[in-house]
Amino acid sequence: MKGRDLPSYVHRRKRDGKLLFRKRYGPKIVEIPMQTQFPEGDPVPFALHQERERLLNTPAPVAHGSTIAHVINRYERSPEFDGLAQRTKADYRKHLEFLRDKIGHLEPKNVERHHVIGWRDTWSSKSPHKANYRLRVLRIVMERAIDFGLLPTGGNPAKGVPEVKYDKIERQPWPDELVSDARGAAEGRTALLFELLLGTGQRIGDVLKMKWSDFDGEAISVRQGKTKASLWIPAPQMLLQALTSAPRRSVFILTNHQGTGPWSYRGAHDAMMKLRKEIGAVAYDIHSLRYTATAELARVGLDDDQIMSITGHKTQRMVQLYAGPERQKARARAALIARERTSKK
Repeated sequence: MKGRDLPSYVHRRKRDGKLLFRKRYGPKIVEIPMQTQFPEGDPVPFALHQERERLLNTPAPVAHGSTIAHVINRYERSPEFDGLAQRTKADYRKHLEFLRDKIGHLEPKNVERHHVIGWRDTWSSKSPHKANYRLRVLRIVMERAIDFGLLPTGGNPAKGVPEVKYDKIERQPWPDELVSDARGAAEGRTALLFELLLGTGQRIGDVLKMKWSDFDGEAISVRQGKTKASLWIPAPQMLLQALTSAPRRSVFILTNHQGTGPWSYRGAHDAMMKLRKEIGAVAYDIHSLRYTATAELARVGLDDDQIMSITGHKTQRMVQLYAGPERQKARARAALIARERTSKK
């Protein structure tokens, strides 16, 4: 579509060819970059009108200083954000960057509930899980906008917007045969990583921070990043063997190749993915090993408090979520024994 053929409400910027939509806000005309770009010469009037309809229902952009991008920037520099666990901050940053890029030019007071619902529905078309997470992050950003005086108290347009319902794939513990296969196939750091995850039942972020000074020859001391709980975790036999035979190349138990710091999350994740693909365990992720450790502790008859002393879970509800299936199996086996005993009388 050539410049002279464009509708009056659109023009093509000369320096980069980007299409800009002209929208009037009272006496002021604002130019908004269009998401969909059409090469010169392409007859796309219908697509262009669709884009126009979308932009007509978009809140007005405003000057820097009172925008969503401004709120996000202040939030990322705040003590509240700084106090989050490193893994949580990394997850938040992905969504904050997305929001800054897509709606950062908007003013919080011009965002209404129907805008948030529309965004949520668009996001969910690609990933309902990601859409729900992004909605929670947007809710936090809008609360900060209230704190910064850019929204009235109680004026969070994302608050109360329901998350997308979808059929979640429930995380399952690793089957015993896959645990055995992993132990047979894993080597070096990957083998030690596997035993640390399963033996301690901790999140991967906490495992990667473990130092040799945390290991007293019997147990590992952990300061959980998410809960801030301090735990002393006796190491099971397989983990003790792995720790005893592992070389000490750094202050960290799992070190990078240079021995100058901890193994990176990306490196550890990729190593575990390679192992999972090799043994056919792609459906069982890293966090499933925390589930597996909890299930093993439940299998031997430990109660919620005893399990929580190892895993560091803060609520019994989470322990019961992880341990419930294993306890149900134990009760079912006991019921079968009692049933057969009665039938023989």
